[in-house]
Amino acid sequence: MSVQLFDPADLPEPYGWRQLAVGTGTRMVFLSGQTARTPSGDLVGAGDLAAQTEQAYLNVGRALAAVGGTFDDVVRLNIYAVDWQLAKWDDVTAGVKRAAERLGADLVRPATLIGVATLAEPEFLIEVEATAVLP
Repeated sequence: MSVQLFDPADLPEPYGWRQLAVGTGTRMVFLSGQTARTPSGDLVGAGDLAAQTEQAYLNVGRALAAVGGTFDDVVRLNIYAVDWQLAKWDDVTAGVKRAAERLGADLVRPATLIGVATLAEPEFLIEVEATAVLP
């Protein structure tokens, strides 16, 4: 396994992410932000943060698969959410859980969620970028 995840006891307990990831491998993968578009370009979940989160994570999974990786290789996620407020957390976690079930993977990684005013297209509610280390 190229990534080991840690939650040190002397750091605050995370809810929905990990505190640390240590990657050992030879190939670094930097994935640009993925949004709620299908491979054919159709928007998934207009106005639905959970549905858009699920699709963005599925797209991350597809991109990793294209280079021979999986979510097991992810060391860090950056998540950008439009007009962020803590009340939206349940929708984000619901989308992540659905994507995890579909991918058959643990998607909880070290992550930073950043609230933004807008993304590249006005209908996007969330964008997920990843850094991975492959053996």
